[in-house]
Parts: sequence; C-alpha cells; structure tokens
Amino acid sequence: MADAAQGNRLEIAMPPKKAARFPRTARLLRHADFERVYKQGRRHFSASMTFFYWPRSEATQDTPAKNRRAAPQGLRVGFTVGRALGGAVQRNRMKRRLREAVRLSHPPIGIAADVVINPKKSLLSADFSDALKEVSRAFGVIEHKLSRNAVSMAAMNKIPESREPEAGSRS
Repeated sequence: MADAAQGNRLEIAMPPKKAARFPRTARLLRHADFERVYKQGRRHFSASMTFFYWPRSEATQDTPAKNRRAAPQGLRVGFTVGRALGGAVQRNRMKRRLREAVRLSHPPIGIAADVVINPKKSLLSADFSDALKEVSRAFGVIEHKLSRNAVSMAAMNKIPESREPEAGSRS
C-alpha cells in the first residue's frame, strides 16, 4: 500500500524546471533599486510601455561589504504594473507576457544597467509579437545610449598629458 501511495505522489510531482528561464540574477528585486532607477534614471517611451533605465556601477555603495555579491553582468529587469491597469488577473498576465518578451529578446550582456518596464493598458490587447519587437527595440536603444554615454564619460575623465617643466622654471 505504501508503494502505491508513493507512486501517486510521483505522478503529481512538479515537472522539472525549464532550462530557458528568467533567472533571479537578471531580475530587479529590491525596492531601493526600483526607486533608484525611477529617481535617477532616464526614460524611453514606446507604444505600449515605458522603460526606465539607469547604469549600474560595478560595486554598489549602499550595501555593506559583507553583503555585497559579485555584480551581475548585463541588464537587470524589473516590472511594475499599477492597479489602474486592471485587476490582479490582468496585471499578472501583463507581467508574464513582459517576462517572456524579455527572456526571448536576449537583453545585451555588455551593458550593466537596471531597467524597469511599465506597461500601458494597450499591452493587454497588443499582439505578443508586437510586444517582443518593442522590448527588443528598446533594449537596443538603451544599449546604444548607455554605451555612447560611457564613451563620452571616459573622454571627459581622461587626464591630459603633463608637460615637462622648462629648464629654469619653478615647480
């Protein structure tokens, strides 16, 4: 009898996790991170969503040294869907669709940044392929803007070569 009961448990066990997931390291999870992106970040608008983004420094200064982990590479993405966009079922559906669009769009790995995606009500009626195109296009724009910004910051921080003092001059 015990074998039959155990056999039933195996049949109703959870299926194995998929290999293609939206990993925890690629997600924006902490409230402070969301607030930082909203307050200090920039925005990119598309037809059915708004993207907020902020370049992430290699070592975050706000966490104590003992709690710091290796900084994740690439984009970390978070989603916020306000109650004004519908009930819990609609909001969760939007988040599931956005998660899948982000996963399939393969965000750029070379840029370390945090991105928060705010959908608009029109996302519920939009085709998934349109949402996927918007997410891919937005990641391309964000990558371009952040890489261009990084190049200009590096040029501004470049120290001019020092000249040798002339003979007889005081230094």
